[in-house]
Amino acid sequence: MKEVFLNHTMNFIVRNASNQKNLNEEDKEKLQYGLEGLYMTITKLFVIFLIAFLLGFIKEFLITLILFNIIRFPGFGFHASKSIVCLITSTLLILGLPYLFTNIEICLTIKIILCIVSVITFIICAPADTWKRPLTNKRKRIIRKVVACSLAVIYSVLIIVFNGYEISNLLMAALLIETILISPIMYLIFKEPYRNYKKV
Repeated sequence: MKEVFLNHTMNFIVRNASNQKNLNEEDKEKLQYGLEGLYMTITKLFVIFLIAFLLGFIKEFLITLILFNIIRFPGFGFHASKSIVCLITSTLLILGLPYLFTNIEICLTIKIILCIVSVITFIICAPADTWKRPLTNKRKRIIRKVVACSLAVIYSVLIIVFNGYEISNLLMAALLIETILISPIMYLIFKEPYRNYKKV
């Protein structure tokens, strides 16, 4: 199904591109990478939305998804190379973690410890690139690190300030999801190369 979508979409874009003469192999690779991401995102979100709906967890899931994507943008992080792995890890993290956090009581001390660990992880690991998208530009890496670490600190402050409210738990879930995804542990588990910008 994925291959059919990619082939048809690629052929359509190449045929109808106004600058198709300038569409070299590198451009096509980038286009295919983007289309693969789009396909996986749509199919993955459909399944996760369905599970969230069945659990009566749509509102909380949407809030977590927004909070996660805000911090994910500068932080980057692990991307599964296989669709099924992406679906399983996304379901467990983006749906499972916030669902768990809203159904168990987490004391403020634990939250503070988790926030400290997260901020330290961001300082050391963010932004975490992938072998398909190595962050070779040093200036951009520094900007992304500063933004990602700043957001981690802001999330941590909000988690503590709003402790006792649902938003605190959803912020905690979003922060932890990105912390897990930028850490080398995920890359080791799935045997994906880490710090790819050093290998280019």
